[in-house]
Amino acid sequence: MSTLADLLAEHTNLSDAAAGHLQRLVAEWQLLADLSFADLLMSVRTENGDILTVAQCRPNTASTVFPNDEVGTVAYGRVSPQLERAFAADRVLRDEDPLWLGSVAIRREAVPVGFPGADGAIAVLTRAVDLTHPRLPSPLELAYQDSANDLCQMVADGTFPQQEGNPRGLSTPRAGDGFVRADEHGMVVYASPNALSAFHRMGWTTELTHSRLSEVAASLLTDRFESDDLATMIDSAVDAQTVPDGPYRDVGMRMEADARRATVLIRAVPLRPRGVSTGAVVLIRDVTEVKRRDLALISKDATIREIHHRVKNNLQSVSALLRLQARRTGNPEARGALTEAVRRVASIALVHELLSGSVDEEVDLDEVVDRLVPILVDVASGDAPVSVRHRDRLGVLSAELAMPLVMVLTELIQNAIEHGIDPTQDGQSTGGIEIIADRDMRQLRISVRDNGSGLPEGFDIGTSDRLGLQIVQTLVQIELGGTLTMGPRPDGRGTEVTVVVPLR
Repeated sequence: MSTLADLLAEHTNLSDAAAGHLQRLVAEWQLLADLSFADLLMSVRTENGDILTVAQCRPNTASTVFPNDEVGTVAYGRVSPQLERAFAADRVLRDEDPLWLGSVAIRREAVPVGFPGADGAIAVLTRAVDLTHPRLPSPLELAYQDSANDLCQMVADGTFPQQEGNPRGLSTPRAGDGFVRADEHGMVVYASPNALSAFHRMGWTTELTHSRLSEVAASLLTDRFESDDLATMIDSAVDAQTVPDGPYRDVGMRMEADARRATVLIRAVPLRPRGVSTGAVVLIRDVTEVKRRDLALISKDATIREIHHRVKNNLQSVSALLRLQARRTGNPEARGALTEAVRRVASIALVHELLSGSVDEEVDLDEVVDRLVPILVDVASGDAPVSVRHRDRLGVLSAELAMPLVMVLTELIQNAIEHGIDPTQDGQSTGGIEIIADRDMRQLRISVRDNGSGLPEGFDIGTSDRLGLQIVQTLVQIELGGTLTMGPRPDGRGTEVTVVVPLR
């Protein structure tokens, strides 16, 4: 499906600024749909003169009147004249007679979308309300509709939504979470039951109506600076003339605040139809339990990373003790065995080091290999010039797959360095080792190639008594559920070991 930006670019010649205003409006218009109990359609005039629907929104507070997707349709018939008039108007146009769609009677209101500097409306917003099932004029509905009418006029004025949008990236409370209407003096004229519950959770015990909203909200917060910011935010939304220039002036403000017994999200929406302040809508959502779960997850994540960090430190201590013991051992065979143990422990410690800095228990294998290869070359080759090239991308794997796979790669690279390099006439070793990866959605295929003399005649990896190869087979087959093959390179110069690991 084409996005709003795609449709505007394909069918209109709107400027980037005007298109950006429409995108901000679509990002914020769920509030308008909920307060209106209405479906919203956005229509633009195309380059060839047609009126095209480019966006649609359904309310959370009422059933939809357009069950089908209207995006991409062209207006015609009785709908088109109203839209034509709206493109030249600066006020909301209401149909006198309902439009019947089958057995459903619909009242349509056309709201021109104003934009500073534009010659007429840049788009038209249609509010469609189902008249077949009339709603009782409850105080909540009257407060919703009154606020929606002010916001629609602001859409026509080009002052809703505000330019800044949501710079803090906070989630937005919905009208159903908690709705408070304040008048032009900042006094509460209506508070929904959910809003009252949220304020009671914060610690307010008396009636909220006829109270000054900024003072009530600020008095409930535990942090004095947050309290001052919240009061400034609400006062700015109610009447910008009473607040000095600053970050809260003429902004669709959002704030997360901690009260004595609750954490809430608060959004203040100024109501200034035709530039005259009529108050503000304040939406409030109790996120106490969500915040507690988030804090629990953060604490758990920090604990897991600390465990990885401590495991890494312990493994490094074990590695240091093994290295110290190897230096004090006179038996060459024992020294070699201890050195191999140091290398294996170091590879495991490297994985835990990366996990200690990860927030999602995943390991970047490319980073592991790039850090591991120099260590293996230094330990195994001494002064011999050995080149290990890491080609292609291994990607990111979960910790349960990465741990055994890193140990497998450590053994294979070490084995290639020790046994896959031919000595030259002066006794030095020279050669190259390649690590080649091929990854798709189902499996990861890794090949380690050397350019040595190849495998001994009659070699069988299944019957080999070498500890390193036995470790590799066990890890690949049991831990990773993969396959291991070893044979000559395709060009016949050296050996190729291939590991195939299923990813799903």
